Order: sequence, then C-alpha cells, then structure tokens
Amino acid sequence: MEFEFVNLGGDAFAFRQEKDGKMQAEITWTLLADVMVMDHTYVSEELRGQGVAKKLLDRAAEYAREKDYKMDAVCSYVVTAFNRYKEYEDVKV
Repeated sequence: MEFEFVNLGGDAFAFRQEKDGKMQAEITWTLLADVMVMDHTYVSEELRGQGVAKKLLDRAAEYAREKDYKMDAVCSYVVTAFNRYKEYEDVKV
C-alpha cells in the first residue's frame, strides 16, 4: 500500500491515501524541531480491520528514521501502538 506525503501547511504533514478524490486513510503530525507530534489517524470504514492504520504508522516511523526524527504519541491509536509494539522504541521520545 502506497501513501502520499502531503504538506498540510506550516509545520503540519501527513501520509494519506485517496481514491477518486475521497480520503481513504491518513496519519497526521505537527513537526516541532525534530519531533513528529502524531495527532491523528483515520481509516475509512471500508478499509478498517485490514491493518491500514499500522501501515500508516509504519510509514511515518520509516520517515522519522530517514530524517532522524523522534515521534511523540498524542493520537490514541499511536499511543496504543507504541505500547503494544516494540518496533517503535527507537523513534519514541
């Protein structure tokens, strides 16, 4: 699954997937210095239950590693994933 990197303006960014102009999935963050403050995750009803939210988070974590950023979990999904999966230990603040 491919996600598009989007600058939402200012210090806000996202990885998202759209289909026919309709939002399918998105994870957003605000960049504060070298910390990605993960503030929102959305997956459309038709894609729920397929691991798409985790794929979004995986892509964001990959981006954080590429840029040598850390991630701060504010979004409830990201908080849960950070507690559940050890693979994000290197990017957590």
